[in-house]
Amino acid sequence: MTSKPNDHWERIYTTKDQAKVSWYQDAPTISLEMIERTHVSRDAALIDIGGGTSNLVDALLDRGFTDLTVLDLSKTALEMSRQRLGDVAEQVQWVAADITEWQPERHYSLWHDRATFHFLTAPQDRASYLTALRTAIAPGGWAILATFDLNGPEKCSGLPVVRYSPETLAECLGREFIPVKQCHHLHTTPGGASQSFQFSMFRRRAEGSAK
Repeated sequence: MTSKPNDHWERIYTTKDQAKVSWYQDAPTISLEMIERTHVSRDAALIDIGGGTSNLVDALLDRGFTDLTVLDLSKTALEMSRQRLGDVAEQVQWVAADITEWQPERHYSLWHDRATFHFLTAPQDRASYLTALRTAIAPGGWAILATFDLNGPEKCSGLPVVRYSPETLAECLGREFIPVKQCHHLHTTPGGASQSFQFSMFRRRAEGSAK
């Protein structure tokens, strides 16, 4: 990642309203549709990577999910979400950590990431992220990743990004993860610009299944 990435994101969240950053969504419709498509139980363990001010956690709580973790590099972003949710925030585990350094201490049934992986431009950072993902997701579990697609921007928030097709993202995750569903999405930023995304859903092979 860039040098001192935490400084960059803390500056963003201390100077901008959470509804004005380019990745803001009024409703995380595609993420919710994919999560519901997995049919994970309401008490399954879900983790949202880079979801510091994302309203996805609000929607998941409203739908009755009870074991939610939100991980973000920015402590400010996490605190903004806690304040937004009020007392309900106590139902969520909030983790302030760099995903390239984080070591999961438990398994999750579902891993969701809409805004982190494409910022990892250094091969060693991508490798560290994927190690955390493979450690965290239980066999038979799910990974939902959204990245800028091949028509997406080359930079976001002033930082370079890596653009992916469903095929190149699947190659990153490896044969251990089975592609289940992909879709493209044209995201309109609060400023009116368009950003081209691709969402991919993967199922981790069950233990002992054929590769």
